[in-house]
Amino acid sequence: MSKEVPTSRLARGTKLGVAVAGNVLRAQKTRRSMRGRSEEVRKRLAEESTIRATEQMVLVLGTMKGVAMKLGQILSVLDLDIVPPEHRERFQHRLAVLRDSAPKVSFETMREVVEEDFGRPLEELFAEFESEPIAAASIGQVYRARLHDGRTVAVKVQYPGIDAAVRSDLKNLAMFRRILATAMPWVTPAVLDELRLHLESELDYVAEAATQRQIAELYADHPFIVVPPSMPELSSQHVLVSEYFPGRGFEQIRELPEAERNRIGEIIYRFYVGSLYSFGEFCGDPHPGNILLGEDGRVAFLDFGLYNRMRPDDVEFELVCIRAAADDQAEELRRLMIERGIIDSPDEVTAEECLEYCLSAIEWALLDEDLTITPELASGAAVLAIDPRATEYAGMKQQSLPPEHLFSRRADFMTFGVLGQLQATNNWHLIAREWIYGDAPVTDLGKEHQAWLARRPARKKTSTGKRRSRA
Repeated sequence: MSKEVPTSRLARGTKLGVAVAGNVLRAQKTRRSMRGRSEEVRKRLAEESTIRATEQMVLVLGTMKGVAMKLGQILSVLDLDIVPPEHRERFQHRLAVLRDSAPKVSFETMREVVEEDFGRPLEELFAEFESEPIAAASIGQVYRARLHDGRTVAVKVQYPGIDAAVRSDLKNLAMFRRILATAMPWVTPAVLDELRLHLESELDYVAEAATQRQIAELYADHPFIVVPPSMPELSSQHVLVSEYFPGRGFEQIRELPEAERNRIGEIIYRFYVGSLYSFGEFCGDPHPGNILLGEDGRVAFLDFGLYNRMRPDDVEFELVCIRAAADDQAEELRRLMIERGIIDSPDEVTAEECLEYCLSAIEWALLDEDLTITPELASGAAVLAIDPRATEYAGMKQQSLPPEHLFSRRADFMTFGVLGQLQATNNWHLIAREWIYGDAPVTDLGKEHQAWLARRPARKKTSTGKRRSRA
């Protein structure tokens, strides 16, 4: 029989007091654990063995242009200030090899790529084509051009030979798996297979153009999110044409007043994380270079070479685990992960280790108060999420995330990293409750988003028991 609802002022006040006290204690515990994780990462990065492992990793990846560029892009959202001062210069020097690995290609050479793909002179394809690139992607450069009908477009052109280089890299990755695993223990055979599939997908601009068009249609008429439509009919294997979106880049966004940065941070969070739970799909490549702020306040998202669609039961499993972690149900969380095959050695992993591992990745979204995400917090969570050795809960070395969950977690910590670079402040938990518990939105942006969803026609499910596209 359910308990009676207390009616006296004293009883109700006592219940409220207990709830408030519980929230305060949880918030204090969360803040301590988040700070503690950053400190653990500092200790880990102070070890000479970590520096040596990083040097080994760079030695291998430094010869692999395609893979190195992608890793450098990931590292760019992390805060290297968490590296101890005595190691920082050496550490940053090594990682610079990865960050600066983009080839320097002349316009004439890139022009040849376009003309070879289409079999026609550039002047026949475009009325104007600026020779200076406006942006650089991990495997290509972006140019501004004008079509003969007057439309301004962005043209992404692959570096010549980059497809062969990436495929060669991916073959070599298996050979160097042991060396990579020394620095990155999460590099398992399953991860390598998924990495191979995703990086090869990035090379297919025809598929990416089709995906971008679908996502643009999905977010059509959205009040604050925009995806510039691609033009598949004008795209090819090595050339992707899409509508040009004029806007301020991330460095300019970082200079905006705090209130504007907080608003943009919420939009970034909703797009990169919320999309998975709203639509069963998400962009797997959150990165500052893929974000633009329009004059009308809308935020544009670019680059859909890494895009995942997840089965409904995979999405629901993630939500069940998040709810278990949010409610400190450690034993239930451990049971779920054992049944899913994520923990393959149950005797070596305790419920508390399992809970701590999950919280290292998502606890920032479970804290029910305003939280400013700093680069240090983001980096600490990211390193611990991908390297269980950095925490005292070393038993989680036995965990093995399936690929579909590995890349949704990657999207999470990359989003966290982007928000850290922005130093955005929000009650992220209140936003996340919309998809974790189905709560009504409490922010203005959330209410606008909910109203947009209500106006949209019913959308057919794209999931058919497997991910339909990684394009």
